[in-house]
Amino acid sequence: MASISFRKFIRWLPDEASEPTSTLVLTSPEKRFVDIRVTLADGSDSLAASEEILPLSRLDWAMAGTSSSTVLSEGHSLSQWKHWIDSRSLDAPPDEGHMYAQPDGLSTLEKGQMTNPATGKDTDYEEMWFDPPPKTTGGNKPVCVVLVMEDEEKGKKGMFVRLGEWAQVFVRDGKGEEDLVAERWEWRDDDGKGWRRRVRVGDEGRKLPCEEVLGAGDVKVGGEVRVGDEVWRVLEATEV
Repeated sequence: MASISFRKFIRWLPDEASEPTSTLVLTSPEKRFVDIRVTLADGSDSLAASEEILPLSRLDWAMAGTSSSTVLSEGHSLSQWKHWIDSRSLDAPPDEGHMYAQPDGLSTLEKGQMTNPATGKDTDYEEMWFDPPPKTTGGNKPVCVVLVMEDEEKGKKGMFVRLGEWAQVFVRDGKGEEDLVAERWEWRDDDGKGWRRRVRVGDEGRKLPCEEVLGAGDVKVGGEVRVGDEVWRVLEATEV
């Protein structure tokens, strides 16, 4: 099942819950995901319109890969995420968390253990996720599209996921800490503009496939989108 997941808070036990980032995870029907977490300005609870282009230092974490889930009991499952690309590591191990459905039917409480970046120690954590249903963008049903790019010779990898009214892309262009770029896009019909970029972190001149894919009328599995000398392959294209 495809999902749009906004994180509402993270809690490193026994500390209080907080949300220092703007975090969105887009997961496709075939369980491919792009997860982008951008650090918020002090005192802010969301990204401002003026923060469309940000330095790489504002990227808290970005990941792309595949996920899986095993039902353990009613309303309780164990999920695992394999990181094909990770902004913090070149060879990140899979991470996993216990997922507990909440009474509102749209929220999920995740519990697990991972390294707290503030302390460097493995710490129990809780995260609350809110998963609203995908919206249409002019058609009859919401659409999901997934593309990937890989150039082994140059050490480049990238994944793009569009689900309903949101799209994200994350690219690693090499082994360096600066070889990262990510974007998030949103579709809105309140001003007639449709798709607009909400945030970009990383090299401003680095071309990404977002405008080409989001502006295309028909994207099919097996097709390709060329961006400069890169080839982005369409792995998923379906209504959800």
